[in-house]
Formats: sequence, structure tokens, C-alpha cells
Amino acid sequence: MRVGVPAEIKPDEYRVALTPAGADELVRRGHHVTVEAGAGTGSSFDDDDYTAVGAELADSDGTWDADLVLKVKEPQPSEYGFLRDELVLFTYLHLAANPDVAAALQRAGSAAIGYETVEDEVGRLPLLEPMSEIAGRLAVQAGARFLESPAGGRGVLLGGVAGVAPGSVVILGAGTVGTNAAMVAIGMQAHVAILDTNLGRLRDLELLLGGRVTLLHSTKLAVAEIVQRADLVVGAVLVPGALTPQLITRRLLGRMRNGSVIVDVAVDQGGCVETARPTTHSDPVYEVDGVLHYCVTNMPGAVPVTSTRALCSATLPYVLCLADEGLEGALGAMPDLRRGVNVRDGAVVNEAVEEALGG
Repeated sequence: MRVGVPAEIKPDEYRVALTPAGADELVRRGHHVTVEAGAGTGSSFDDDDYTAVGAELADSDGTWDADLVLKVKEPQPSEYGFLRDELVLFTYLHLAANPDVAAALQRAGSAAIGYETVEDEVGRLPLLEPMSEIAGRLAVQAGARFLESPAGGRGVLLGGVAGVAPGSVVILGAGTVGTNAAMVAIGMQAHVAILDTNLGRLRDLELLLGGRVTLLHSTKLAVAEIVQRADLVVGAVLVPGALTPQLITRRLLGRMRNGSVIVDVAVDQGGCVETARPTTHSDPVYEVDGVLHYCVTNMPGAVPVTSTRALCSATLPYVLCLADEGLEGALGAMPDLRRGVNVRDGAVVNEAVEEALGG
């Protein structure tokens, strides 16, 4: 099979969808791998690293002229022209928040598998988890930075010092993002509270985090009460494939502390804050009603040396199966992949995505 790896063109995206080690595995199995020149530079992979294992370098046209195209982020408008029938695209899609991408894929007749909706038999999202781990850890780092007065924040040190109370971190969602955010916030010696509707998950975290956090059942009233006292709020809510429910309204925002920070990791799926809108690493924050919003849609892209390796380690078994078996064979061999198909034959076929798009 012909496998293409274009360079990412989304602003401030430095990851690449295939490492040289992954290219080597594909080439050893007899597949033809084409990588866009310079695609791996942001992740510290030189072009020579790819050619040394038998991959071929090409321009963007050459990499898109493949049977299976591997990317990190959804196609950008300038890439829509590369989409075509018979193409299989494997990448993060987040179509609920990107209806134009969904429409372009439908028009082209491409088959598109979203990393974020590949789901195993116990409900885990194996291709989203590694990036969620990284995003959760980065969320508290970013929040701590923008809480500093020179960055526009209220001037709070999350860990406090002797005689001064620590800062308050509120995490909405107890999944992978929320758990990793809590681990970093605890390490900074902040006061941490996590809210979730899943009491079983909260019980698990009570054991995992050793009673070092406040664990609360999430209701509208509970959220409203606690975010008003927060210095940093991390939005870590996820409904696979669907738009994220908005837990912080504009009205509630106006009751938060002036100079507090919201890091909405869920912005890829629309965000859990009514005032959330996508930002980039180059221009990451904006202010609404005195509250700083950090809503970068590709947070792990800030640490590509780490995140590319983590992502590609998770995606490689699926990539190898798609290349070896073709789309139909892979969907039969790996049921996880079947759940990840978002668009095929001109139609949105993932139920949650279809509902989010108004289908």
C-alpha cells in the first residue's frame, strides 16, 4: 500500500503522524512510504532519518497521492482539494466542532477515521489517551504561567508559601485530562478540587490520589459555587465524538475572580465554557469579563518531541493493520477502528458526530 505523511500546516503544529521507526515497520512489510520533506523537523526527526529506513521524500502533492494518508490534525481548507474518493485518512478530526471539514470529506467521498473516536471494547479511547495525558499536564503549567501578573493574571502562586494559602485549582471532569491535571496541580502544592458526574470514577481517584484532592459530584450548583472561588479552572469534559456540554456560562463567568484563568482543554469539541473560542500557541489567551481564557486547540503540539512519540506509539498498530489489510480487512480485524470511522462514502457514519452536526 502507498502510505503518505504530509507536513502539518495548522498554525503552531509541530508534530508529525509517523516516526522513522514507524516508517521502518511499514517499509519492512513491503509498503511504499512517502513523507513530505521537513515534516518531522519539529519533532526532531531529520529527512535523513526517514530516507535511511527506505521512505521517500516528496512535496505535499506527492504525500497526498497515497492510498492511506496519516496526519495529526484535521485537514485545513487549503488541503481540501487533496481529498478524493478511495482515500483513507487517519487523523484527529473533531468533526463536531469542524463541520466544514465534515462537509469537505463528504463531498470528496473519502473514508476518514478519527483518532479521537477509536474506542476499544471497554470504552477506552486508546488514541486520545496519550494526548489527553499531555494536555492535562500542560493545562496546569499554562494556567500557572498566566496567573502571573505580567501575563495578565491575578498574581497567584499556585503552591503558596509558608503563611500564605495555596491557589485554588478546579478541574471539571475526572477522565484522563482531569486526572493528569490533578497530578501536576498536586505536585505544585495547590488546593485541588475535581468535579464529575461519575461517582465510581471519583471513588477510583480517591484511592489513586490518596485523599489529596476534594472530589465533588458535579451539578450546576456545585460548579457555580466552586468556580467563583477558583484561581484556575481546567475544562476537562469529554463526550466522545459529540459537542462538549457548556458548564460555565457567560453569566457565571462574570462572578469569577478578576484575573483568574480558564484552560479549556475541551475546546477541540466546542469547549465547556460558553465564551471559549479556539486559540493558537502564538496567541494563546484572551480576556472576557476579567477572566483569562486559554483555549489552544492543539496543546500537545507545544511539546512535539514528547507528544509525537507518544501518539505514534499508540497509532502504529492500527496503521500497520490498515496498510496490511486495507480498510475493509482492518475494520474486520480491529473492531476499535470500526468505531473510529467518522465519514465514509459521502456520509457521516459515527452516531455521536452525526448528532452533533445536526444529522
